[in-house]
Amino acid sequence: MLVLTRKTNESIIINENIVIKIFDIRDNSVKIGIEAPRTIRVYRKEVFDAIQKENIKAASKAKSGVKAKEILGDISGRKKESEGR
Repeated sequence: MLVLTRKTNESIIINENIVIKIFDIRDNSVKIGIEAPRTIRVYRKEVFDAIQKENIKAASKAKSGVKAKEILGDISGRKKESEGR
C-alpha cells in the first residue's frame, strides 16, 4: 500500500487519467474529489462491499434455481419415459 501525505488543494494522479484532490481536512474527516473517466466506477468501500454481497447472494440464488430446474427437468423427463412404457 502506498501512503502519501497531502495538504488541502493538493492532488494525486493515478494512471494518467484519475485525479484525487484533497478539498478539506477537519477533525477526523477528509473531503476529497475524484476526477475519472465515466467508464471507471468509483464507489465508497462500504457501498462496494454491499454491492458485492448482493451480487454473491443473487448468484447463489440463480445457481440454486438452475439446479432446481435441472432436477425438475430430470423428473419430468423420467415421468414422460415411464408414461411411454
